[in-house]
Amino acid sequence: MRIISGKYKGKRLIAPAKLPVRPTTDFAKEALFNILNNQFYFEQLHIIDLFAGTGNISFEFASRGVKQVTSVDAHYGCIKYISKIKEELSFPITPVKSDAFTYLEKTLAKADIIFADPPYDFTKESFAKIPKLVKERDLLLEQGSLIIEHSKHTDLSDLEGFVQQRKYGGSTFSFFEF
Repeated sequence: MRIISGKYKGKRLIAPAKLPVRPTTDFAKEALFNILNNQFYFEQLHIIDLFAGTGNISFEFASRGVKQVTSVDAHYGCIKYISKIKEELSFPITPVKSDAFTYLEKTLAKADIIFADPPYDFTKESFAKIPKLVKERDLLLEQGSLIIEHSKHTDLSDLEGFVQQRKYGGSTFSFFEF
């Protein structure tokens, strides 16, 4: 994986092969950040990255100068890797080892952007829990967005707060606002 923009543009990062992840492709990540670049001023953002995996999305936000990123993943190896890169590059990332749903149920943190990249084989009910918890817990700051990455075969357009979706190859980003 590589960081596509910001202070560490072009930097390649090699995550341990044994991590149970499916990183967002550079193609999809570049498209997503082109959208976000037109909507947000990165230097003032607080981000929550759920199902963070290798930290691919967290590192991209951090390289672009966001104020704070909270990277949440249940796998110890993922959190260990995110912590290692955070230290090496002095990124403003707080790694949190937690199940994403447990984190959403307990956190008091609010964010401008909550990005969730759960397993593509999640059930529709599991996907639906993410926007439901974000709305119920009032976790988005004013003008904030929830973005869920999922397979092009999954349709989340009927969920409350859905605004739009963008498809890139096999990946889809669904945007929610509350």
